[in-house]
Amino acid sequence: MRTVLNILNFVLGGFATTLSWLLATLVSVVLVVTLPLTRSCWEIAKLSLVPYGNEAVHVDELHPGNRSALLNTGGTLLNIIWLVLFGWWLCLMHIFAGIAQCISIIGIPVGIANFKIAAIALWPVGRRVVSVEVARAAREANARARFN
Repeated sequence: MRTVLNILNFVLGGFATTLSWLLATLVSVVLVVTLPLTRSCWEIAKLSLVPYGNEAVHVDELHPGNRSALLNTGGTLLNIIWLVLFGWWLCLMHIFAGIAQCISIIGIPVGIANFKIAAIALWPVGRRVVSVEVARAAREANARARFN
């Protein structure tokens, strides 16, 4: 089922949104100051192309306890720069694509996926795209660690 939904996503606008993420990746490489944003662009471009079976999780969920306050502050600063330069227009692109996809009944699941990615587009630094199974295992491990 994931494959069918990913193909439907590609046909109904996923290709265009992925191209916009790749453009943001290219711009972030060219503007040397934004080079640290390149990884986030690349990660979310993968999610935009293949949203079903993958999930964007924060690195703190994958590796709890390994982040320092300095890294969190740097990530917040990068997210603010991201929001000003790239985040707002990528978010709008996903919202418009989601609305267009929701017009047809068959596109509603793909539109909902675009709305989820729109939220991620505003604040992507520190997120990694992993399979749904890896994300579920990380959440379970975090829950067990909290109760022990």
